[in-house]
Amino acid sequence: MNMSRPLEPGQSAVAPDSRQSWMRLAICIALCAIGGVGMWSPVVALPTVQADFGVARAWASTPFTVGMLVFGLGGMWMGRWADRAGVAKPAILGGVLVGLGYIASAFAPNIVAFTFAQGVIVAFGASATFGPLVADISHWFERRRGLAVGLCAAGNYVAGAVWPPIVQHFIAADGWRATQAGVGAFCLVAIPALALLLRRQSGAPHTHAPQIALDQPPVPDGMSRRAVEALLLAAGVACCIAMAMPQAHIVAYCADLGYGPARGAEMLALMMGLGIFSRVGSGFLADRIGGVATLLVGSFLQGLALLLYLMFDGLVALYVVSGLFGLFQGGITPSYAIVVRESFSPREAGERVGRVFMATLVGMALGGWASGAIFDLTGSYRLAFLNGLVWNLVNVALIAFLLTRRWRAGGQAASSSGTVAA
Repeated sequence: MNMSRPLEPGQSAVAPDSRQSWMRLAICIALCAIGGVGMWSPVVALPTVQADFGVARAWASTPFTVGMLVFGLGGMWMGRWADRAGVAKPAILGGVLVGLGYIASAFAPNIVAFTFAQGVIVAFGASATFGPLVADISHWFERRRGLAVGLCAAGNYVAGAVWPPIVQHFIAADGWRATQAGVGAFCLVAIPALALLLRRQSGAPHTHAPQIALDQPPVPDGMSRRAVEALLLAAGVACCIAMAMPQAHIVAYCADLGYGPARGAEMLALMMGLGIFSRVGSGFLADRIGGVATLLVGSFLQGLALLLYLMFDGLVALYVVSGLFGLFQGGITPSYAIVVRESFSPREAGERVGRVFMATLVGMALGGWASGAIFDLTGSYRLAFLNGLVWNLVNVALIAFLLTRRWRAGGQAASSSGTVAA
């Protein structure tokens, strides 16, 4: 029986893991890579914007903080829309908003106006180019679902690897306002054009699972579905408070150490570039050991990298540690999407993935702001790194608890099956 979601007029069903599925994945990666500029360019522009507007570091971090919150809220709304109408329409709207928001930010007279344009308009539009695409692509694969989700989510880190050096180059050459306008014009054309290709793709993928699999968690956790989601939301906040310190402040950190913002932009690009390998690798790993175990591995390694930031601050050491940080933590966010698909109904994927991603982005927002506030209070980022490490330990504890419950529930289920068989 074919239990796929209803087809739109003119569409036909497409088998999972097919050639069409891989073509769709390529388009989604490109959209993530272009729309992801909305997450990373504020980090690069932070020192220049701070100097231009004459504000404190915490205020200069506000566009990033607000942007993460709006990105998360937008992902929930866009994900719900995508569940009902497909991802093409949300992505087209998102591209228009990203383009117009960047152009508006170029004319911002103060930090408040810049925050609204960059942190609200751009971030809301960019949200359509991440969570909804990751959730959508999970429907098009079965055997290689973990790999497909990891590759799609890697598009966001392609953005982090490619955009920072480009943005930094044009800020140095032409100023941040001209750079904002140029990025906006490019996104205004490129994102809607790619989104139209998703609309032309044929069909919704098959799912051969029986009806109960669409309404019940396919993997027992020994917990209610509400409790599982609450735990994932709390874990998402904790891990990304930790993640935000290097990602949101590495450019400013390098400038404060006397290495210059260009070196920080290079480290951010290195971090994101190696994060691509981590995201793809986490997909391979999740296909073998499951999403929860993969998430725990990534969280533990992220904590190790944060500890190394506390121990070393030389230029070469920072390049090495930033690379390790990207390599360690890149697989964390897509692992949440895989855990959601393991534990909840496929027809709820867009909305539930959106909520969990929202939690991670709340963590990014809080971590980005708190790191700036700690710097303003202490004149140093050392306590900010320590704050991130503490929150990372909280995340490890939560995910370890979920994994333990899942193992225990799986063992009980196997024991019960053996008793019945006997």
